[in-house]
Amino acid sequence: MSRGMSCLAAVVVAAGIATAPAARAADQALVDAAKQEGRVVWYTTLIANQVVLPLKAAFETKFPGVTLDYSRNDEGPTAIRLINEGKSGRMQADIFDGVTNNIALRREGLVAPVSIPNDADYPPEMKDKDGYWRALLLFVFTPGFNTTMVSRADMPKTYDDLLDPKWKGRMAWNPNSSAGAIGFVGNILTFMGEERGMEYLRKLSGQKVVGVEASARAIMDQIIAGEYPIGLMMFNHHAVISARKGAPADWLPMEPVPVAFDSVSLLKSAPHPNAGKLLIEFLLSEDGQKIIAASDYLPALPKAPAMMKGMRPEDGGFKVTWLRPDFVDPLTGKWAAIARELFR
Repeated sequence: MSRGMSCLAAVVVAAGIATAPAARAADQALVDAAKQEGRVVWYTTLIANQVVLPLKAAFETKFPGVTLDYSRNDEGPTAIRLINEGKSGRMQADIFDGVTNNIALRREGLVAPVSIPNDADYPPEMKDKDGYWRALLLFVFTPGFNTTMVSRADMPKTYDDLLDPKWKGRMAWNPNSSAGAIGFVGNILTFMGEERGMEYLRKLSGQKVVGVEASARAIMDQIIAGEYPIGLMMFNHHAVISARKGAPADWLPMEPVPVAFDSVSLLKSAPHPNAGKLLIEFLLSEDGQKIIAASDYLPALPKAPAMMKGMRPEDGGFKVTWLRPDFVDPLTGKWAAIARELFR
């Protein structure tokens, strides 16, 4: 499905949601307070045309009188901007999302805890126990394959299979990204342990994995184009999207599968705190999660169906290493140093 078509599908879903009764109606006092504020500002790392605009349309239709404004950037610049706004005492945003930036921003005292009506619908792995963040959507990292170059029967299915000499120099990843070598190192050390994990990683370094300084989506496109048969730490939903468009793309869950997520948080000095809380409730509601699914992302809420069954841990039945932000934050430096030492 093309980005334009997925956006159109999401808008259609949003229109249906906006006119349907909510599964859990928002507290009227919160809605009234949000309407008094009249505006909410979201600093987001997500692709605006693909998912933010459909969410904006549905939110504004469901809650007339509350305008959703957004600013899109990567999570590093977003964190720097929020820290600077916090230090100046002129916070502009109400909520933000990101993969790990919520931990640094919480250390700066900028994040507020928040409760949501359907909190029990989210498993413990997908939320902070004190309410400082919750998963908005999932990133499931798996090998991605060019099916004209690798048959499904021949696809490596275990981490040891990646050590087969026939794959030497034929696998690719981003050497400097958590969606690449850094996240791969973290997954291996987490489930194998330090000694066995380092032994495995040294063996893998002999396979000469090709470093590509590009996004996971761009690397998957190179896999599809036949530049490499295998991409490591690809997003499995990218392979599904491409395969649906007729591309020679596939994925397999190599267990344990590393899973990260984009999470959403409320800012402590939000200028529109009630509208910010209302937006978070909407994004994490079944209505909001269905729009995320229609936008070709993997919704975090288990009861919101994904684009294809089997892509997430709860319906795919595969073992997982949860790359939670509070787990990843203190270890990323170590994992990055190992990736630099072994894979450059």
